[in-house]
Amino acid sequence: MKFSYSLVSPTPDLLGESPVWDHENQRLYWVDGVSRLIHCHVPATGSFQSWQTPSMVGSIALGQGRTLVVGLADGIYLLEIDKGDFSPLMVPDPVEPEVRFNDGKNDRFGRFLCGTMGVQADPLGKLWRVDGEGNSSVFATGIRIFNSLCFSPDGLTMYFSDSLDRTIRAFSYGPGDAEIGDPRVFVDTDVFDSGPDGATVDAEGCLWVCLVQVGKIARFTPRGKLDRLIDAPTDMPSCVAFGGEDFSILYVTSIKDSGSGRAISRHPEGGCLFAIEGLGVRGLPEARFGVSPRAGSETA
Repeated sequence: MKFSYSLVSPTPDLLGESPVWDHENQRLYWVDGVSRLIHCHVPATGSFQSWQTPSMVGSIALGQGRTLVVGLADGIYLLEIDKGDFSPLMVPDPVEPEVRFNDGKNDRFGRFLCGTMGVQADPLGKLWRVDGEGNSSVFATGIRIFNSLCFSPDGLTMYFSDSLDRTIRAFSYGPGDAEIGDPRVFVDTDVFDSGPDGATVDAEGCLWVCLVQVGKIARFTPRGKLDRLIDAPTDMPSCVAFGGEDFSILYVTSIKDSGSGRAISRHPEGGCLFAIEGLGVRGLPEARFGVSPRAGSETA
């Protein structure tokens, strides 16, 4: 199958991450963690806009109305887009300066999950979840670099990784408040000589993940079998998300210099945002924070 790459944003980010497509408003959001920026691109007009964040930003998700949920270094916040104001949703007490919030997404039931990671990649990270009422819970601990968070189309399976383990794990999940199920190994990415970075799930339930250390993007079936392995448009792809009017465009963020010394691109377009078209696969709309669809239903 023939597909094509295109450059969306020619201005490179240092640490591009967390692309999310706002289907209602036909625009893409993503972040530059190191530069402390949240970006927005409207393909129909070609416009770009950015907001400065008060600390390093790890991830974003759609909120209600003109808001975004934001994982900043010390906690989870709500950004009012029109004002550029941040208000706290959940900040751990006491604040843990040796960790920061990293990868995060809304689940299919309108709750935001975000994992912390040790600033020095020590096993200090936790997986946090906060709902629209402000209730928060911790579901996993001992994480070094939290990544690859995504959910099956029905919301009943959650995936995430500790990138340094080079393993994506799957967990039973659901709309209730119960603990997540026991982990099972979904994919061992060590066979590709890379840790897993950002991931998403398409409408067929297949998981797409960036293999950041080898410049590849892989698609795995719901049973964890490799379906495709394609070259990324740059040497350090960091995260993927489907978007466009029919969710047929795969947007790819990338890294120029992560600031930690672990990831420095040698590609002339390292850090740029790209689009891949012609894959013959479609994604799903993302849930909005605080908006819960019918349990077990797909959000397409």
